Amino acid sequence: MKKMFLECGRVTAPHGVRGLVKAEAWCDSPRVLAGLKRIFLATGEGEYEEHSLISASVSGQHVLLAIDGYSDRDAAVGLKGRVLYAAREDIPLRRGAMFIQDMIGLPVVDIDTGRTLGTLSDVSEGVRTRLYTVRAGEREVLIPDVPEFIKEIDPERGVQVHLIPGFFDEV
Repeated sequence: MKKMFLECGRVTAPHGVRGLVKAEAWCDSPRVLAGLKRIFLATGEGEYEEHSLISASVSGQHVLLAIDGYSDRDAAVGLKGRVLYAAREDIPLRRGAMFIQDMIGLPVVDIDTGRTLGTLSDVSEGVRTRLYTVRAGEREVLIPDVPEFIKEIDPERGVQVHLIPGFFDEV
């Protein structure tokens, strides 16, 4: 089941005395987080509280946010470390693309043999390309996101990969 709210960043520090916060963006670009009109904060037990964004601006790889209900530094300090969520429908997604959070947990399948190799447990940005972490039992295997290895990512069929010797030899 797809999550209704997607993690989109984390508050790292208050900024100034008027309640602004500095947040690291977990989106493809800080502009995505800065472009939102509202964010959500988890309140516990699967509940989320909606807050309007009064203003947002990109500052390097971070975003400075003015969040409705947080108008002074003391209030902003209480947000430090909190994860920011966006409603799924508020984040633009180009045709054929998937949210990373929807990819986590997909089976990873050898396209040549049909054998399930493990489960996609993480997606990270490498130096030159994205890296997929596959949990195979107690072991983790990294597969670079290059056409030679990653053949298809489908929400129904999983991550279809073409392997080279050495990737999963001991699994």
